[in-house]
Amino acid sequence: MKNMKNKIIVIFTLLAGLFILNSCLKDDHDYWKEDVAGKMYATVLIPNLQTLGLQPVADEVPFSFMINIATDQLPASDITVTLAVDPAAVTAYNANKGTAYKPFPNVEILTPTVTVAAGTRMAEVNCKVWGADVLNACDDFIAAISIASVSDANISIASNMKSYLLSLPISNPYAADYHTVGYRLHPTLGLGPVDATQTLSTINCKTVAKSGVGNYPSYDAQIEITTDVIVVGGVNCYKVKVTVVDPSTGSAVAGGQYATFTGDNTAVPIPATNDVNYYNPVAKIFVLNYYYNTAAPRIIYEVITRL
Repeated sequence: MKNMKNKIIVIFTLLAGLFILNSCLKDDHDYWKEDVAGKMYATVLIPNLQTLGLQPVADEVPFSFMINIATDQLPASDITVTLAVDPAAVTAYNANKGTAYKPFPNVEILTPTVTVAAGTRMAEVNCKVWGADVLNACDDFIAAISIASVSDANISIASNMKSYLLSLPISNPYAADYHTVGYRLHPTLGLGPVDATQTLSTINCKTVAKSGVGNYPSYDAQIEITTDVIVVGGVNCYKVKVTVVDPSTGSAVAGGQYATFTGDNTAVPIPATNDVNYYNPVAKIFVLNYYYNTAAPRIIYEVITRL
């Protein structure tokens, strides 16, 4: 009797398993619906927007992605897929998402034609970008590469999955280590020189911050690089806006900057021009002349040279 009971339990278990398996095969979440079963589509494996951060340098930066043949049966023969840089895909993405990306200008497909081998579904596409050093780090860029053609006429290109979109944010080009030479001229304490190595850190795409103002360590200076150009020594330089900040509160301190050099004219280094508060992109030097405490100004003059 006990053996018969065990046999009945086993039979019911097998029947239950078959029922569950059959239900799974008919599940509405199956990827391959009846209307696409047996068909083949060329797609980018991951068509949603990806991101690759760039340093503001001229160097080439490689990247890669996968082409996929979406099918419920493995391809029986080799499939050749051709790709092309596609700025129109950036326009389409902006229209769809309400964004304002620009096509990255320097993109090359190193493997513009790839082969998906018979019996497999995927192949790797290799690419590169370069020249981030001459681009505006405040602009938003996308490199877009799309499937242009497929060797097999029976394989459709999936229109909503044909493009690889890569966001390429560029790091603040001014954030780095610098050597600062200058002074703080105090109305009663006199001249306090500064000669130090300092790190300028990122605030946003066009602003950096440094600890200390002249020889005074309790305040920070935030430096915003503008697009306004002044010519200094024959070089097109960019005017900057300097703000003195109390790091303990994050608030700006009363003060400002000078339009012409103000300070101790016997101190070195003396600016080569009366134009101050600028960034020289050739020499990678900031020249600053600013102050805090409006009632009794503490005057700071600094030359900050990138190491």
